[in-house]
Amino acid sequence: MIEETQDDFNQDDELYEHYSFTAGKGQEPLRVDKFLMNFIENATRNKIQQAAKNGNIYVNGTAVKSNHKVKANDEVKVLFEHPPHEYLLTPENIPLDVVYEDDTLLVVNKSAGMVVHPGHGNYSGTLINALIYHFENLPMNSNERPGLVHRIDKDTSGLLVVAKTEEALAHLSKQFFNKTSEREYVALVWGNIEEEEGTVEGHIGRHPKNRLQMTVFPEGDNGKEAITHFKVLERFGYVTLVSCKLETGRTHQIRAHMKYIGHTLFNDERYGGEKILKGTTFSKYKQFVENCFKILPRQALHAKTLGFEHPVTGKFLSFDTEIPEDMQECIEKWRGYAKHQEITE
Repeated sequence: MIEETQDDFNQDDELYEHYSFTAGKGQEPLRVDKFLMNFIENATRNKIQQAAKNGNIYVNGTAVKSNHKVKANDEVKVLFEHPPHEYLLTPENIPLDVVYEDDTLLVVNKSAGMVVHPGHGNYSGTLINALIYHFENLPMNSNERPGLVHRIDKDTSGLLVVAKTEEALAHLSKQFFNKTSEREYVALVWGNIEEEEGTVEGHIGRHPKNRLQMTVFPEGDNGKEAITHFKVLERFGYVTLVSCKLETGRTHQIRAHMKYIGHTLFNDERYGGEKILKGTTFSKYKQFVENCFKILPRQALHAKTLGFEHPVTGKFLSFDTEIPEDMQECIEKWRGYAKHQEITE
């Protein structure tokens, strides 16, 4: 479990907790530097070993060297003398595409490549840095992130609602928790989905071996409940354009659920979609797919629509955005390829 806290470590008032992990019940003995490599995104083994050398890595309250073996149920913490960077928020004059705004909230169309909130390896250039520059006194959510009601992944484009007042934050967060908000994503996935529509159900949690991935636990013993409704919009033979409506909002939900049913998102590197998963072995086809990857150098996922009840007026608001240019161009290429295939077959 990752605890996002800024509490001082109780044994030393000068140290701030940056990471905290609890080793699982089935954890085989593993060097602490290797253990942390599985958990901390963008961390290098060299940096972790340096942190251990400087006495910044603790297991069960004791500073350890990088070759210390982590065992089941061990508490592993990384502590430094400065607060975590994500708490040192710096306003930055980054332009925002604001779709709607009033005194209570705003709706933003986030571009692909923009991280929503600061975190390890991304301390500037985030949506939060932009928001605190353009808007004063945004309310803090439970993770100390101003205005954030929900989030979307760095390389996913699309709509986000941001609260301007404490009341709006509480009201909107409750809607997302109670699943009364509406969210539709458009995704390009590998393979030809046989059904016209369907529902994917399966708990989602961290992958036990690759901590940067989420995975589906069909038995529901681990992770959190997750439900995605999908509908086929267009078929291009080797790939399919789908609409996904979220009933729950788990981390990487669509990415994990689509992979689980055998239809990984196109060019989703973290989940293996940057490989040619369907199609022929012809070098011409390979070249075509690689050109598509160049046009769309990210997972083919866009948060297209967003609907929720206004916290003050009670009116249901709905927003819709165009599919961004990079994704649209990639779809057009596949559309052309599919038509060409029909003619030649």
